[in-house]
Amino acid sequence: MTALKPLQSTLLPPASGDSQVLRVATYNIHKGVRGVGPRKRLEIHNLGLGIEALDADLVFLQEVRLHHARDARQFDRTWFGWPQQGQAEFLAPEGYDVAYRTNAVTRHGEHGNALLSRWPIGEPGHHDVSDHPFEQRGLLHVPVQWHGVTLHTVVAHLGLIHASRVRQVQRLAAYIDAHVPRGAPLLVAGDFNDWGEKLDAPMGEVGLSRALAAHLPATHRLTFPSRVPVFALDRVYMRGLACRSTFVPRGGAWARMSDHLPLVVELEMR
Repeated sequence: MTALKPLQSTLLPPASGDSQVLRVATYNIHKGVRGVGPRKRLEIHNLGLGIEALDADLVFLQEVRLHHARDARQFDRTWFGWPQQGQAEFLAPEGYDVAYRTNAVTRHGEHGNALLSRWPIGEPGHHDVSDHPFEQRGLLHVPVQWHGVTLHTVVAHLGLIHASRVRQVQRLAAYIDAHVPRGAPLLVAGDFNDWGEKLDAPMGEVGLSRALAAHLPATHRLTFPSRVPVFALDRVYMRGLACRSTFVPRGGAWARMSDHLPLVVELEMR
């Protein structure tokens, strides 16, 4: 296995340098592996390079593993090897705080959501929003201290059926009402699986607007599938912030690492 250099595959815009601008990324990492059978390969090490290259203040991750016995056995003797720590801790750039909670328990392990933060974090919370027994879904709620303000963040990974997603948004609304102070700045980001672009209105009813940059084309938000992206499944919704820019890195390295591309947005407080 050869380590990739994601920065050679696409030109990532540099961080603005403005301390009042918050750079946020959301990324479904596909459990750190790609392919099936003998062609299955470990990508978690390349993902670490990619996440560091994003240079984001907050990284919202989905399909993250704490442990998986079968893959650990399969990749333990490869050149780079299966990480000894959970994937969230492994992927965090130096100095970042990490929050992780399991959503789904499977035969050989589990997976869930994570937040990597350049800023100090508070006690994480977790809320099960599973809509039926065949899809285990959850919300990871993490308060973040940013310039003396408590910014509430929620990492989300919604279901594959539209009706389920609508009910999960309703449960998200109830959770926010119960656990996030009214008027507090809030980010909800992740993989919404919203193929038909139908969730903006329900999220608007919760008081959340989608992070879009009106001056940029739609290609700046398409993330799935990674090789030829045509859907904007990965999103950031916000309250109390404004969107400056959006960007999706592309190229062979990014397409290889996951079936999703990361979405990067730059925000500022209203």
